[in-house]
Amino acid sequence: MATNITFHAGIVGRDERELHLGQKGLTLWLTGLSASGKSTIACALEQHLIHLKKFCYRLDGDNIRFGLNKDLGFNEADRNENIRRIGEVSKLFSDACAITITSFISPYRVDRQVARELHSRAGIPFVEVFIDAPLDIVEARDPKGLYKKARAGEIKEFTGISAPYEAPESPELHIRTDQLSLTESVLAITKYLVEKEYI
Repeated sequence: MATNITFHAGIVGRDERELHLGQKGLTLWLTGLSASGKSTIACALEQHLIHLKKFCYRLDGDNIRFGLNKDLGFNEADRNENIRRIGEVSKLFSDACAITITSFISPYRVDRQVARELHSRAGIPFVEVFIDAPLDIVEARDPKGLYKKARAGEIKEFTGISAPYEAPESPELHIRTDQLSLTESVLAITKYLVEKEYI
């Protein structure tokens, strides 16, 4: 890390932004296996919140790897760095009073905890949303054919097959996509945000 740098605070603080934008920023951290429904829910939730006139933005795992994280692979060290960077970016968006929706497998608890603590130190709410469905269900969905490739040995270190997924132990929200429809999932998250007075 560079040592000859100084943080330059701006004139506008978060309180002023919240006052004039009419909302508080937070990060909704959607985690779960591939094909559990994270991206589908994130897209629908973003649209729903925009229709409620809320400033929000979605950060998607695959999309981020086209740019910011295109230099990273899928080994454990690169997965750690992938999530570290997303933690930093989502904190910046949320500090700007956006409702930031991230949809990343983020398989390791320690990485999600690092992201949570980063937000906590900045006084920004961090809401972990476990998007959950049994392995046999997500394998049956398999819209990208990734589980089949992983089972055939064509993809190394694939989460849930040849690499671990550490499920959240106490997420703020646990959405079972084998039991709830897309609409019900979005409404469950929205209800939580209303109850906590985030929106």
